[in-house]
Order: sequence, then C-alpha cells, then structure tokens
Amino acid sequence: MILFNSLLVIHAMKQKHASIEKPEDLSRLIEMAWEDRTPFEAIQRLFGLSETDTIRIMRSQLKPKAFRNWRARVSGRKTKHQQLRDPSVSRGYCPTQYKQR
Repeated sequence: MILFNSLLVIHAMKQKHASIEKPEDLSRLIEMAWEDRTPFEAIQRLFGLSETDTIRIMRSQLKPKAFRNWRARVSGRKTKHQQLRDPSVSRGYCPTQYKQR
C-alpha cells in the first residue's frame, strides 16, 4: 500500500504543471517508474514530471532500501531513456506482459 503524502508530492513538484492529484495517479507513476520499458519521457508526457521530479517523488514515497534498489536498476538503463533506445522499440511494455489468461 502506498501512502499518499500530498505535502511531499506537492513539494517535489513545486513550480511544475503536474497532474498528480489522486492516490491512483501516484500509484500509476510509481508503477511506471519501476517498469523497465517505460521511459522517463512517457512519464513526462503523462504527468508533466521531469526525470528529476520523478526521482524526488520516488525518494519521498519509497522506503530507503527500495529507493536505492530502484535507482540502481534505472541508472544507465537504455530502456528508461527514449534517446538511448533502439529506434525499433516503439512500445512501452513487453508484448506478452498484458495477455489475458
């Protein structure tokens, strides 16, 4: 369960035109940040948050160990940055990720 600490989120987004107003939006942001194939540019298009803002929100919402694990995972990962990606990758998730069972 994610605690929606609006003061921390608002502070992290100060002077930005972000659209995180509900706990569901914050939950979706964190989910997108954890996904390997979702680039930070997609988060920016959807929520209006830069990579730095996303990092601040993740720092404020995750436990310290979880945040360190996430930073180690996304640092230098080509799939998290649109410009570093292979141009043939045009989707944000694996084709088998959302298959009906």
